[in-house]
Amino acid sequence: MSANAVTLYIKGDRDVEVTKPDVTLGDILSIECTNRAVLARVRALKIVKMKKTGQQRCVVSILRVIECIHEVYPEAEVQNLGETDIIITYEDQKTPAFFWHILKAVFVAVVTFFGSAFSIMAFNNDVDVTKLFDQIHELVTGTPSDGFTVLEISYSIGLTAGILIFFNHFGKKRFTVDPTPMEVQMRLYENDIQTTLIEDSARKGEEIDVGMGSTVPPGSDRN
Repeated sequence: MSANAVTLYIKGDRDVEVTKPDVTLGDILSIECTNRAVLARVRALKIVKMKKTGQQRCVVSILRVIECIHEVYPEAEVQNLGETDIIITYEDQKTPAFFWHILKAVFVAVVTFFGSAFSIMAFNNDVDVTKLFDQIHELVTGTPSDGFTVLEISYSIGLTAGILIFFNHFGKKRFTVDPTPMEVQMRLYENDIQTTLIEDSARKGEEIDVGMGSTVPPGSDRN
């Protein structure tokens, strides 16, 4: 069997980040073929050439990928097992200073702490939890509450436990194998972003498709 008559299996994710301007098929796809020589050649095929500075993003149709392979191996059979459109994001890899990482982590922690505290206090004031606990304490014990009873202690402990159980982790410790609610929401947000990018590129004619070569269409720069 000639090299042209091989079968290639390709699988690409919907969103791929690259660190070099000359993007090859091996950078964005998982490729399998029984012919190792053909496999190495296909992985080295250049699909997109980005600018060397700044941040860029483009959408490549899987048809353009198949066309790129057929330019070298016209008789090759290509089986796509992945996405039909691939978002390629290129960004210069400049490692920030360690102090900058620490500063960002501290900022996020402070904003999260005070934001959560404000939300909890606003809810408690809105439903007047203090007055409710006073009424329950006096109804059960017959004496006025001094503001520091078993109700307040239980509520504080239960609130902390509820937050930990809901978010399903504490630090690096995960309580179950299920993804946390934050991870689920982040994946949903990413899917919405990816769908919007692909649809916008198709409507604006910026998607790299069959017959367009490896040139990044205008308007793909990110601010």
